[in-house]
Amino acid sequence: MSKMRTTLFIAFAVIIGCKAATPDLRFAWKEVDFVWDSPEQRENAIKDGLFVKAHNLPLGVARWKNKLFVTVPRWRKGVASSLNYVDIDGPQDQPLKPYPSLKDNLVADTAKELPSNSSIICVYRVYVDACDRLWVMDAGLADILGSPNQVAGPSVVIFDLNTNQLLHRYFFKVEDMKEDSFFANIVVDVDKDKCDEAFAYVPDLGGYGVVVYSLKDNDSWRVAHHYFHFDPLAGSYNVSGIEFHWTDGVFGLALSEPRENGYRTMFFHAFSSTKEFCVSTELLRNYPHIDKSEAFHDFKLLGDRGANTQASASYYDEKNNVLFYTQVNRDGVGCWNSNKPYNPENNPLIINDPVLLEFPNDLKVDDEGTLWILSDRMPRYMLRTLDSNETNYRIFSIKTSDAIAGTACQ
Repeated sequence: MSKMRTTLFIAFAVIIGCKAATPDLRFAWKEVDFVWDSPEQRENAIKDGLFVKAHNLPLGVARWKNKLFVTVPRWRKGVASSLNYVDIDGPQDQPLKPYPSLKDNLVADTAKELPSNSSIICVYRVYVDACDRLWVMDAGLADILGSPNQVAGPSVVIFDLNTNQLLHRYFFKVEDMKEDSFFANIVVDVDKDKCDEAFAYVPDLGGYGVVVYSLKDNDSWRVAHHYFHFDPLAGSYNVSGIEFHWTDGVFGLALSEPRENGYRTMFFHAFSSTKEFCVSTELLRNYPHIDKSEAFHDFKLLGDRGANTQASASYYDEKNNVLFYTQVNRDGVGCWNSNKPYNPENNPLIINDPVLLEFPNDLKVDDEGTLWILSDRMPRYMLRTLDSNETNYRIFSIKTSDAIAGTACQ
């Protein structure tokens, strides 16, 4: 990272009253490209409209060993590959490698069905579990901002990371969905000694609910609650001078370490909200068999982060008992130590830069205690245009212990 950029990070850290947290810039692109089977294949993809370089915007991130997964949703036509990875120790601007293959990702935006069961259409976020599996929430929707085409229904796709083979695909049931459903995130609840008993929790930011999937039962069900809705007073955003208004509901999910009863606490919030809530995974797992009116009161309000603290992604670091989350209006990352009351004072902005972290879209903590952060200038992409002569997409990393040092989260 340049001296000027490092100085910016330190200056902003001083302004917000905490020790400087300076992430390392690991990857950066003006525009992304992919690893193709041949130059001719790339040329033909451009000619046929299967690849429009400017339309490929990285959004989600997750690490497994030497792979850092990077998703590219099909916001517009010409997304060549939605599920990809880069080599951890590779060049900063390396092309994305389609996963599990380019053939599985290179699907026409006008397709009427999946070419194969391992085909990938549209992925926002992924999750690496303790059993070396990659969980993918495939929305199945292409050219979302243009001429939307539902190639296939929303599905949970699971890959074995050791073999790169498809393990299972599960399509959501009709009753799991609402008219405005939009599935863009997934978190997985599993014990590494009981891999077959995993549960996935998938927020529906458009339909205001959470879908629970049981791998053992190969079944799913929908959970409803008022706290899954957006806050009408927190739907306005201003990122780099671009004003917009979103009604996104429940989006950020994060799981605590197992409690004494074996269940975890799921922390959650709507994207268009500044409040954080929680519920036990015991309720989520057993929702079809419980008294819904009684269960309503088991959802708890933790507190409010304060004005302009809308967050897209969040991730709970079990080692430090800290919840990390993006701060899209504030060009950075915030945190909360779960052993403290949930209030603005205990939710500091620990990393901040208006250029490097313009719209931090996703973050994850890997099994080595490293926090990964992806920023992508998405409001410019969606509402204006991106300048291909500028660096638009960046991925950073920092040890979680360094990120919280000297802050209220330590």
